[in-house]
Amino acid sequence: MFKQINFTGKLRVALLLILLPAGIQPTFAQMPPNNVKNFERIPGTRPRNIIYILSDDHRYDFMGFTGKVPGLQTPNLDRLANEGAHFQNAFVTTSLCSPSRASILTGQYAHTHTVVDNESPAPVSLIYFPQYLQKVGYQTSFFGKWHMGGGDGHPRPGFNKWVSFNGQGVYYNPVLNIDGKIVKYKDSAYITDILTDLSLDWLKKRDKSKPFFMYLSHKAVHADFMPSKEDKGKYKNIQVQYPVSMFMTETPTSKKFTRGVRADGSKYTFNNKDIPAWVRAQRYSWHGVDYMYHGATDFDQFYVDYLETLLGIDKSVGRVLQYLKDNGLDKETLVIYMGDNGFAFGEHGLIDKRQAYEESMRVPLLARCPALIKPGTKIKQMVLNVDIAPTILEMAGVKKPKQMQGMSFYPLMQGKDVPWRSEFFYEYYWESNFPQTPTQYAVRTDRYKFIRSWGVWDIDQLYDIQKDPYEVNNLIRDPQYQQTAKELNDKLFDWMAKTNGLQIPLKPILEKKKDHLYKGTW
Repeated sequence: MFKQINFTGKLRVALLLILLPAGIQPTFAQMPPNNVKNFERIPGTRPRNIIYILSDDHRYDFMGFTGKVPGLQTPNLDRLANEGAHFQNAFVTTSLCSPSRASILTGQYAHTHTVVDNESPAPVSLIYFPQYLQKVGYQTSFFGKWHMGGGDGHPRPGFNKWVSFNGQGVYYNPVLNIDGKIVKYKDSAYITDILTDLSLDWLKKRDKSKPFFMYLSHKAVHADFMPSKEDKGKYKNIQVQYPVSMFMTETPTSKKFTRGVRADGSKYTFNNKDIPAWVRAQRYSWHGVDYMYHGATDFDQFYVDYLETLLGIDKSVGRVLQYLKDNGLDKETLVIYMGDNGFAFGEHGLIDKRQAYEESMRVPLLARCPALIKPGTKIKQMVLNVDIAPTILEMAGVKKPKQMQGMSFYPLMQGKDVPWRSEFFYEYYWESNFPQTPTQYAVRTDRYKFIRSWGVWDIDQLYDIQKDPYEVNNLIRDPQYQQTAKELNDKLFDWMAKTNGLQIPLKPILEKKKDHLYKGTW
């Protein structure tokens, strides 16, 4: 499953337009109608060109300028941070592809928009923020992975130009839905390059009398990781980094990891007694380091493949920035780069996301616009995926719609001191396809994180993330922290009550189990 496929032919090829059989025709041949009727404008706003680049599963600290991975080079992401703003505390409210992407597009929490997993269709009543942009005169475009609302590649509302694919898509030789028509690529065409090519072509051909919004949504760096042919092998000798908490759940029968370097944990207090049982059990599962993807891959190679696949994303960002410079647009255009969720690389013996640990819920978020943002800006406030929609709308002259639950961080990019959130809330809903992670509710402040696991007989978690950034000392039993736990618990349930989140939005289970313990049973 995770072995590199050998391809022949040119990397860049002309695409062949073919119609697939009627059974897999796109649902819409044309763009669906824009159903936005009521909204308020912000008087005196000059609409700004905006490019939003989203990657998949890119964890917050795997960028060259952070120094987290010695030897990793991401010059174009580094440029965004150096010439613009680095949001040092950016998070998602659900660390899973479809729910997070729905939150980005709607400005709502998962329990509000109800896209709580990767399988459930989005309600037809949802309004995506580009629909408002269209109403105020923007040309809008979408390129890449949609992966919410059923997962297929047919056009969605809010976009004048549409390029997407079914589900997760593939890295090589994709089949794309371009404005309702099916286009098939061949000869080792690479998805990151193709999406970038198509997005730049749209920028070149756009109506230059109108402001534009471009949403470039990459498949990379989602597993199974496949770098471009030119990047394959570039990091084969890189030093793998094993995190502080990777070996806390180790047992005598656990796999041995010897290629990399173990992080120094001498400064931290490790509470091995109060690790949740579901975390221990998950070590030997699809999302655990001892049985990754049911044994289909190896941690060390997985790590290297991820870094090499990330190089394509960095090059894509560089190409977009170069186009803006070449066409005199780089000073005034806002470019935002973000990951749709985080990704664990061995923390707590886990990989992937879903859980409420820092590596799962934190994401990279960078923004560059020399006319707006001072170089080297560092934004420490907690910014969320639900904030993207209201931020972009404010910059386009649209007041935040009533249904949106996020906040605009436009003033933060301007360097203004404005009232901001002191905590945020996290939710993840159990999936039948990945039953090893229970439903999670969490509240995180600048100092503490409180995590409740729902529907399992297990211990909950409380961390002092200032003293314990790697979450290795669960304080939930500590008498000194009982009042803190109570206050955070109250905050969590107050939030759920105020946002109508006290009911879990259940979705039908339509297939047998796939996990390695109970596979094939109902």
